Amino acid sequence: MSLRSLMLSVVVVALAATSLVAQEPAKKLKLGMIGLDTSHVVAFTKSLQNPKWDELKSMEIVAAFPGGSPDVESSYTRVEGFTKQLKEMGVEIVDSIEALLPKVDAVLLESVDGRPHLAQARPVIKAGKPLFIDKPVAGSLADAIEIFELAKAAKVPVFSSSSLRYYPHVAMMKNSPAIGDVLGCDAYGPCSLEPHHPDLFWYGIHGCEVLFTIMGTGCESVTRVHAEGVDFVTGTWKGGRVGTFRGIRAGKADYGAMVYGSKGNGPTDPKNAPTDVPKGYDALLVPIATFFKTGVAPVSAEETLELFAFMEAADESKRQGGKPVTIESVLAKAKAEVAARSGGAAK
Repeated sequence: MSLRSLMLSVVVVALAATSLVAQEPAKKLKLGMIGLDTSHVVAFTKSLQNPKWDELKSMEIVAAFPGGSPDVESSYTRVEGFTKQLKEMGVEIVDSIEALLPKVDAVLLESVDGRPHLAQARPVIKAGKPLFIDKPVAGSLADAIEIFELAKAAKVPVFSSSSLRYYPHVAMMKNSPAIGDVLGCDAYGPCSLEPHHPDLFWYGIHGCEVLFTIMGTGCESVTRVHAEGVDFVTGTWKGGRVGTFRGIRAGKADYGAMVYGSKGNGPTDPKNAPTDVPKGYDALLVPIATFFKTGVAPVSAEETLELFAFMEAADESKRQGGKPVTIESVLAKAKAEVAARSGGAAK
């Protein structure tokens, strides 16, 4: 073979190799799940196996640890069924968190019971895996604080949110030209109670997340009126802005809010939302995908902790017969509890 022929052969081989590399699909981020006792695990897996949005094509659920809580009915009655469904969808089921972590790049902590979240998050954070924690972030404000402190110390990105925060008709209200500056918001939603969790942590958190999505941070004090079929929580924000949450247990219980602004007032209405954006669980999965890629949490730890302090302050107001309770006081109490666990000073 002549030198010219040899060189041509090398060029052809190189071009072919380049073409093959270009045709290779991008490597997907391997995700693991902890806790298979919520319908979210099946919904998320289905969305990622048949993605409608480009952001979701870069992730796949490859392994899961069932978990489950023996004293929460909605956990122990569902974990077996959801585990079976995931197995049938090709997800590997493992018997411990420690067995899960080497198989994945990032973790979705999905346990419906918030109480074990701190213990379940510890090994994930220690392993340096980015972590999304489904609601509630924890079963107590103190546990939530400790999770974020552990993550900050280890420089591991952690993010938690209800999917309601990203529903288009909710998200659009915060910066709506028709509303202007948000002066107040009356949010509402279902508020079933679970005896092992602070009252609003269990289901009221969705409506509270709507409230904070629209109002933002800066809540200073909280009062609560409690009755058998309803909870009504009023928060006072810096500058005199007022936001409320109506937790519904009697009558029709759906989600929504009325927003009051400097230019106009209006309800959150799905009919007014854009049609070319992710909806339902995809609305949450898209920011989760971006979070796992970038390591930047779309909701800060500070906002999440203020939201949980709002709900804890509502419980304290109920205990005190509806008296106002400051966000600062419940945060200080929870931080002192965290410090006492480790024998250190509160941060």
